[in-house]
Amino acid sequence: MAFSIPYNIFIISILLHFHSTKSYSTFQPKALVLSISKDPTTHQYTTNLTLRTPPISLPLTLDLGTQFLWVTCNRLYKSSTYHPIPCNSPKCMTLPKPTICKTCRTTPKPGCNINTCRTLTLKNPITNIKPPLGGELSKDIISINSTNGSNPGQIVTIPNFLFVCAPPSLVQGLTKGVQGVAGFGRSKTSIPNQFSSYFHFPNKFSLCLPSSGFETGAGFFGSGPYNFFPGIDLTTLLSYTPLLTNKIRPSDYYIGVTQIKIFDQNVPINKSLLSINSKGYGGTMISVVDPYTMMETSIFMAVSRTFNNELTKNGQVKRVNPVAPFEFCYDPSTLPFTRIGPFGPDINLVMQSEKVVWTISGQNYFVRASNEAYCLGLVDGGKKPKASIVIGGFQLEDNFVEFDVGKSRIGFSNSLLFSRVRCSNFNFTSTNV
Repeated sequence: MAFSIPYNIFIISILLHFHSTKSYSTFQPKALVLSISKDPTTHQYTTNLTLRTPPISLPLTLDLGTQFLWVTCNRLYKSSTYHPIPCNSPKCMTLPKPTICKTCRTTPKPGCNINTCRTLTLKNPITNIKPPLGGELSKDIISINSTNGSNPGQIVTIPNFLFVCAPPSLVQGLTKGVQGVAGFGRSKTSIPNQFSSYFHFPNKFSLCLPSSGFETGAGFFGSGPYNFFPGIDLTTLLSYTPLLTNKIRPSDYYIGVTQIKIFDQNVPINKSLLSINSKGYGGTMISVVDPYTMMETSIFMAVSRTFNNELTKNGQVKRVNPVAPFEFCYDPSTLPFTRIGPFGPDINLVMQSEKVVWTISGQNYFVRASNEAYCLGLVDGGKKPKASIVIGGFQLEDNFVEFDVGKSRIGFSNSLLFSRVRCSNFNFTSTNV
């Protein structure tokens, strides 16, 4: 399985050190770290979390919108530290609404117990399938590496980590072999919020997504530094923009793009689409389950045409037939190249001022769609999408993004490649234990 190869050293480290964690029970980490992989078939990003007693390392698909960790629970779920959450209990009240009480008629087992709390918000973020009876809220022990910002450190544990038990069929459509979804959404039950609450560090997390299935990226919880080879603290590269809230979809992460420029040329778009309206439509959302950036149809066409005109104006770059799902594709032999790949005009997302710009460069928009085509990696999102712009996974790769929920802001680095850094440059091979 594609996601398992980069994790070998990391998983072995967790399992070897797990039984020594009791001696570290008073240790208070300032930050935690986990590794992230990309599945080349589904384009999903996966990570591993260690749960249960005895410990099991569970592969999971990463999602920024899901409001909790959910894992499949079946007869193979064995743990002496597992407990279901009773209905109407205080922990049940923390779950996103709607919730229901349910008693299973079969022998009690993980995911099916007597008078337990269930959430009806449970769904697969890829297929959007929701099980009719939702999922049962449960708790179990979880362990993860602390970090000093340069290496993985001591293993730390949370004994009563909340998660949702899901039916095994719900993983259909996710990367082969994963056993659930690591939910990073904005809620009390999300993975980042539970880590922050338990260890009393700032409520923020950071993602550095790898650009291939052969590399390992990194995710962090808590404060930096975030030191990547060759010795660069990525916090020094961040620009910040306010984190916005969509009252209809409050778990998602929105930012305020105010205009779009290709090089210095303003793209003519309906700017009202860049704001979130009273019904929750519009605005700019960040997603890691959407493989490419999607734009509302009129924005997509305006950006693509302006980009195409700028790229082909000298007559050297030749457009070729589209390759689904992309519409604007080019002959590789006619494109200019630099040391980091094909070169083209920057796509600049202007935030709250002209000085705060998220720049999407060639390595984050040119997709090698076939041997005969490099395509502009933007997708037409339709005439009435939920968000007018959804910044997808490909545009986030080898960028460092900090989701600072506590301070209601998003930090972004732009492409790390210009600083000769990749998201695979975090040192997972040695520890600071």
